[in-house]
Amino acid sequence: MRRFINLLLILTILITIIGFGGCEQEDTEVKKIKDLEFTVVEDADLPGELKEIIDEKKEEPFKLSYSNKDNLYVVVGYGKQNSGGYSISVDELYLTSNAVYINTTLIGPSKEDMVSQGVTYPYVVVKLEFREERIVFE
Repeated sequence: MRRFINLLLILTILITIIGFGGCEQEDTEVKKIKDLEFTVVEDADLPGELKEIIDEKKEEPFKLSYSNKDNLYVVVGYGKQNSGGYSISVDELYLTSNAVYINTTLIGPSKEDMVSQGVTYPYVVVKLEFREERIVFE
């Protein structure tokens, strides 16, 4: 009887090892399908509702998307800064099989730049054709 239990235990361990060894590892690498065309939108050209949302959120860093029937707007804000002279670069905006990825960088003023003193709230709004995929902020 003891031999049977030992054999059963060994068989269970072997089946477990073989079962785990046969599992396929999920591919988590993001594969870019294509870069997306976009336009950086100035404040004067923003939809009124989007401008109100940005004004409510601008004190703190934020990321949001807003859409209407024709366009998708992706917004990245960097919160309160103590001077002017900041800019934001859109490093990447691309499509994958299930999402739109955006990567931006806040660029501060150099020490040689003459900048306005006072609080600013740098943000960038990019507009692209309407898409239903989720937005991933990198």
